[in-house]
Amino acid sequence: MKIGFIGLGIMGKPMSQHLIRAGYKLTVYDINVSAVEELAASGAIAAASPKEVGEQSELIFTMLPNGEHVKSVILGEHGVIHGAKPGAIVVDMSSISPVVSKEIADALQAAGMEMLDAPVSGGEPKAVDGTLAIMVGGPESAFQQAKPVLEHMGKDITLVGGHGCGTTAKLANQILVNVHIAAMSEALILAAKAGIDLQKMYEAIRGGLAGSAVLDAKVPLILERNFVAGGRIDINAKDLTNVMDTAHAIGVPLPLTSQVLEMFHSLKADGKAADDHGGLVQYYEKIANFQVSGDSQ
Repeated sequence: MKIGFIGLGIMGKPMSQHLIRAGYKLTVYDINVSAVEELAASGAIAAASPKEVGEQSELIFTMLPNGEHVKSVILGEHGVIHGAKPGAIVVDMSSISPVVSKEIADALQAAGMEMLDAPVSGGEPKAVDGTLAIMVGGPESAFQQAKPVLEHMGKDITLVGGHGCGTTAKLANQILVNVHIAAMSEALILAAKAGIDLQKMYEAIRGGLAGSAVLDAKVPLILERNFVAGGRIDINAKDLTNVMDTAHAIGVPLPLTSQVLEMFHSLKADGKAADDHGGLVQYYEKIANFQVSGDSQ
């Protein structure tokens, strides 16, 4: 199967590399020419436009920052839809609004193509390891064709339902992850300012009900003051904005999520947009006038 991949950023590049290593004929495109050149040096075919990726591919993946980028790349003047042949499958792995995802799916279906919305969870570390959780929306037949390829990028791959169900599941995922990070940050700042050993506190609670993948992924980095992004604050703010827009549209109040979104906006205004979302602890540090670190005790 000839495969295309559009979007070679912090997530897309390692995901593409897994496909090259698996032996697929991969055509790639990104506005970042150096990223394309790096993949080409590893064995990929460089394309000059999304349309060209479509012309060369039966299965096209996109991994892009937001819905407008996805629409432009797939439906725009030089988009995939103008190059891909009927029967092609587009798998959008970006985190976008279900409304936008369904709109793109409808346009592709009208052109004789299929779409899966297949956002991921796990951030850069799991993209590098090839162990992403992938939540998929779309037809069963398209899912079965794409699944063997998805298995080179992820470990837990679930067809949640029809078009838009994957993106909706990702919105729920983002609520759980980011509200959890906020709760974790509150706990850390309380313990730090109370003067207890944070490393020992972490070891004491991680095996109980409060233990989680979020806790294990973020606490060690926070204690090292390592806020290099695996999941950027501005990208997670975008995701929570999609959450709130969707929630408002269907009449669901989300008070906790709305508060975390405001915290992210505060951090963006403070120049921390590119920090990892575990850097949310810095919001609490500022209002408590106290810093959390492995030396806090």
